[in-house]
Amino acid sequence: MNAKLLIEKKRNGENFSQDEIDYLINSFVAGEIPEYQISALLMAIYFQGMSFDEIFWLTNAMLNSGKRVNLESLTNFPVDKHSTGGVGDKVSLILAPLVAAAGVAVPMMSGRGLGHSGGTLDKLEAIPGFRTNLSLDEFVHELEILSVAMIGQTEEIVPADRKIYALRDATATVPSLPLIVASIMSKKIAEGAKGLVLDVKTGKGAFLKTEEKSLELAKHLIAIGERFGVKTTAYLTAMDQPLGFAVGNWLETREAIQTLKGEGPADLVEVTIALSAEMLLHAKVDNDLESAKSRLQRLLESGKAYEKFVELVKYQGGDVTVVENPDKYVLPKRRFLFISPVSGVIKEIDSFKIGILANELGAGRNKMSDPINHGAGIVFYKKEGDEVEKNEPIAELLFEKNISDKELSARMNFAVSVEENSGVVEPKKMILHYVGPDDATGL
Repeated sequence: MNAKLLIEKKRNGENFSQDEIDYLINSFVAGEIPEYQISALLMAIYFQGMSFDEIFWLTNAMLNSGKRVNLESLTNFPVDKHSTGGVGDKVSLILAPLVAAAGVAVPMMSGRGLGHSGGTLDKLEAIPGFRTNLSLDEFVHELEILSVAMIGQTEEIVPADRKIYALRDATATVPSLPLIVASIMSKKIAEGAKGLVLDVKTGKGAFLKTEEKSLELAKHLIAIGERFGVKTTAYLTAMDQPLGFAVGNWLETREAIQTLKGEGPADLVEVTIALSAEMLLHAKVDNDLESAKSRLQRLLESGKAYEKFVELVKYQGGDVTVVENPDKYVLPKRRFLFISPVSGVIKEIDSFKIGILANELGAGRNKMSDPINHGAGIVFYKKEGDEVEKNEPIAELLFEKNISDKELSARMNFAVSVEENSGVVEPKKMILHYVGPDDATGL
């Protein structure tokens, strides 16, 4: 086979065979096809797309570029959750110990934040000493003991994805549905879960801004999962404003700890419970949604979910004392209090603009090698639809960088809109759609 001829084939809108996709992925991982040719291939895929069979074969080739985790030794049924990313999305930190406390194994391999979107690994590593670089043997052993483990992608898992994603990021081909699906599902299937619940974000701060595009992605992810024999379902959830009140790594971890103690923000709890309940149904711990939600609510209120999180932190080397006493965490010295310019109702808190600002405060990165400040970020006191008085605090910004109050005020006024003399604002729905295997047929 010839890489140049295959690039031409996709450029012209033709479909690949399974053998052709296997050749391209295997040869690239082996160093036999140069990056510039794969970059050209990615751009061709971006513009011409792929058939469903092509996406399945691409996922399979990427999956087979590395090891697959065997979780047959687990007593509890293994189910994972994946979020397509957003702002203030600390759901995994609550969901993983909560679902584990309910008797489901949660094998979670997560990523780091990039751009406006945060990452679970950065939030966990905000806890001093917390190790996310466990080996696969350590990963499985922790699951056998605690029924939960939260780590980063290891060198053995889908090496093709690491190489390809770096090129997608450099060539502006990240927002390609076939490449997104293959990247997500190859990693999730490799980690050994038998069930998968997807949190597909939609809105201003989401990767996909419209419900139509988010639904299309959800259907493809589900269809691929089902074809691999992994029970897969999804919720479309709103990401127009940040989830919860905190944006930034330690600030979000602190809010997750509060939520595990039964004191979380309503929107964060709603999304977490919905996704967690679906995981319990996958594992057949409960037979109906309401029973599952009731079980999870009891685990939060009783402190059992919090206790499981403490066990997780301790097992992975984290400083349990900052979990037990979050006030001892050393936060950035510089603060800026953003106050409302008028009396009225908060009409908008643009999650994308807030995510970009949190990044610039030091909470995020624009490339993977950038350092981050785990304590930097933004804490809101209000949500969209809340009434606010003139000069009442809306948010506090925490940072170490040299940014003027004038600039911060301008940036926050750009992201947050307060409308005078506004009537009652109906709260926006958080759970937009449920998507199951029956919705993903016919692709």
